[in-house]
Amino acid sequence: MKKTVIAVIGCGRIANNAHFPAFAKMENLRVKYACDVIKEKAEAAKEKFDFVEQVITDYKVALEDSEVEAVYVLTPNYAHYTVTMDALRAGKHVFCEKPITVNYELSCEMAEEAKKQNKMLNIGVCNRYHKSVEMLEEMNREGKFGKLYHVYCSFRSFRSIPGLGGAFTTKAQSGGGVLIDWGVHFLDLILYIMGGAKLESVTCDAYSEMAKNMKDYKYTSMWAEDTADIENGTNDVDDFITGHIRTDKASISFNGAWAQNIKHDDMFIDFMGDKGGARLIYGKKFEFCDGSTLDLTTPDYEIPGMYLREDRAFIEAINSGIKDRNNIENILESAKLLDYLYKSADAKKEIRF
Repeated sequence: MKKTVIAVIGCGRIANNAHFPAFAKMENLRVKYACDVIKEKAEAAKEKFDFVEQVITDYKVALEDSEVEAVYVLTPNYAHYTVTMDALRAGKHVFCEKPITVNYELSCEMAEEAKKQNKMLNIGVCNRYHKSVEMLEEMNREGKFGKLYHVYCSFRSFRSIPGLGGAFTTKAQSGGGVLIDWGVHFLDLILYIMGGAKLESVTCDAYSEMAKNMKDYKYTSMWAEDTADIENGTNDVDDFITGHIRTDKASISFNGAWAQNIKHDDMFIDFMGDKGGARLIYGKKFEFCDGSTLDLTTPDYEIPGMYLREDRAFIEAINSGIKDRNNIENILESAKLLDYLYKSADAKKEIRF
């Protein structure tokens, strides 16, 4: 069996919680390098995942290795552009975690470079490989919703600002807050299910209210707390976002909150059609209401690991030369949407395309 040789650049949470466990189940893969500027992180990954062959701190070592065919860019958002562009120019295929990078213009440059180098560039919008999302996309294509006229989504949580003061809440490093961190997943899967919708206009309001004084911010738990810098760090990103999107297929409205003084988590998407409608509980299953019978059903199905399916698809795309659903060319509309929602919020007005 041919084994594709890869290097993993960035050994943080998404590497350890998603991709390395997926690699452990892939027999057609060799992980030659685990790279992180913090050597201890790469060493910890190698100790935990014994299939990792070597630890490095300079990713260019991997790029200069002719045996390496592809790299996984699992760094903080701000580094996605530089590392991906270097890898493409070195003749490597690239899997880059979401978001593509910190803005749409740079995302387009990455897409152009992949085309120029004739290399695969996939983006980690993992929900496109979630079984529930696949089923809803198929139902829409088959006309089960009839005319899908509106989609509403909520990605709201109680006091969940990640790594306050660190990279997550520093716009120069992350590109944004809850919209670019959580909203990218919700809005991308909506566009995917809708089937290539094109943007017509957006309007958005963004707020950063819950931790204006970081030292006064109260929470019961904080994910990525090891990256926090409450004493000396920065918080200049959105913790609440709301907006309305018009497309050539349906309208979309949304509310998202990393933190709110409402002690509930609301993570769902409603698909509203004139023949049927569905509510997807994010990351889980959905229920469907048939407008002709008023019957409410919850389909029974297994949900395979979406990260494993996503990673397998990337390696298959490399070997077949056929671009899959997560190729950057299929994600650019989502990147454009995020960028223009932020532009609308900054300008405090609707933006038309």
